[in-house]
Amino acid sequence: MKNKHKSEHTNIFQTFSDVALIMLTTFIFLVVIIMISARMADSYEIPKLKKQIEEMNRQLQQSQSANDRLAQELDDMAGMSTESQMMRALEAASLSTGQGRKDFDIFISGLRNLPGDDLHLVVDATGSMHGLSSFLIPILRVIVIRSGKHLDSITWFSDEKAETYSGSMGEMFDQLMQGAPFIGANETIGDAFRKAVMNAKRPGAYLLLGDEPSDDPIYYSEIPSPVFTLPIGRSNPTTLWEYQTLAEKTGGKMLRLDFR
Repeated sequence: MKNKHKSEHTNIFQTFSDVALIMLTTFIFLVVIIMISARMADSYEIPKLKKQIEEMNRQLQQSQSANDRLAQELDDMAGMSTESQMMRALEAASLSTGQGRKDFDIFISGLRNLPGDDLHLVVDATGSMHGLSSFLIPILRVIVIRSGKHLDSITWFSDEKAETYSGSMGEMFDQLMQGAPFIGANETIGDAFRKAVMNAKRPGAYLLLGDEPSDDPIYYSEIPSPVFTLPIGRSNPTTLWEYQTLAEKTGGKMLRLDFR
């Protein structure tokens, strides 16, 4: 009986020992798997992050170059009369003569005839606009002055982000060039108008400037004032249709600007 009792204790201890060994082996195996997975993730994610950082730096440098060009152009124009500055901006936008000038005058006439004195600019600040950013201020300034409206607010938009500025015309244009990212890939025009309506009083008209169609829905009935649209750059049928439809649905007009 003693030998049998001793054998049972030995078997129990051996069983516990075997179980503990199995658990230890499993634990070590899991640790090794986790370490291998972490190394594999690092080997994939780190190069990907580096590429993303490099792309962001490239876009930021391009944006800074555009701002530098704009500052130089503004310095060059400082000694000109207001009319000379306007003509230079219109020539850069191919709007100084011919059909372009006629279309521009019709566009301005439509703005002048609207009730209300205030104008709210809504500006595409995604990456596709960085090369055109140096043209924005001169042509927008011409439109505001020729329309006889008071520039009340400016809202930029990119990737479901939007920021609204108010103040004098010069202050707002400075804030736009310094604060707008001109990076990103999503033209969230619908979101931009929702935030513009929320962040500023109702204007006599909105003026939308951009080069691609919206990546989110635009609810025309929620926009309280006419929208004048300026699709710019390369011919994009979807962009032209969307900007034309937005203008028609809200009581505005479309003017096409070709800077490219």
